[in-house]
Amino acid sequence: MGRVRSGLRPGTVDEGSGVKINQVVEVERDADRVWELFQDVPQLAGCLPGAELTEEKGDGVYAGKVVAKLGPMTAAFEGEATVASDAETRTGSVNGKGMDKQGGSVGQVKMAYTVAAREGGGTVITVDADVVLSGAAAQFGRTGLVKEMSNRLIGEFVKCVEAKLAAETAAAAAEVKAPEVKGFSLVFSSLIGSLVGLIKRVFGGRT
Repeated sequence: MGRVRSGLRPGTVDEGSGVKINQVVEVERDADRVWELFQDVPQLAGCLPGAELTEEKGDGVYAGKVVAKLGPMTAAFEGEATVASDAETRTGSVNGKGMDKQGGSVGQVKMAYTVAAREGGGTVITVDADVVLSGAAAQFGRTGLVKEMSNRLIGEFVKCVEAKLAAETAAAAAEVKAPEVKGFSLVFSSLIGSLVGLIKRVFGGRT
């Protein structure tokens, strides 16, 4: 099973609430196969919880929708993303922007990723992303909830990627989709995570 290491630093960009997310994902699959999957944008989009690809416009531009459950609110960001990649260096980027028409929130993401073979086998995927939320959703960029959501969404993404790579046929791989992540579960997990962190600080890291 894949492993995820992550970090998050707060910031402020475009008069909204901005965060920088750093993820290191370890996948127990060959780097060539992982890179090949990363070039199949429709397949990869199916591994992102809440994401729906609606149109391929050409030149690496895709239209789609991302439904994000942020605490008590649900935002459906509709917009476009530009995807680019370099096979020689096994690096790529995604630049996207979407708007929640009902709530008026706007989300922007600039992401860069690297796919590299891991010594001893497997693959390491490094992701650096700048995420900016404005409007009603901006309040959640100022809390630890975005970090908790990021960790859980990436965890589901890794499981989905490995399941697709393990599928015996292309048809079977296409059937693999990321499960929906429930907003309440994320909030509850965030509260538990904060409580555990507080206990560890109080008792010097002892459980």
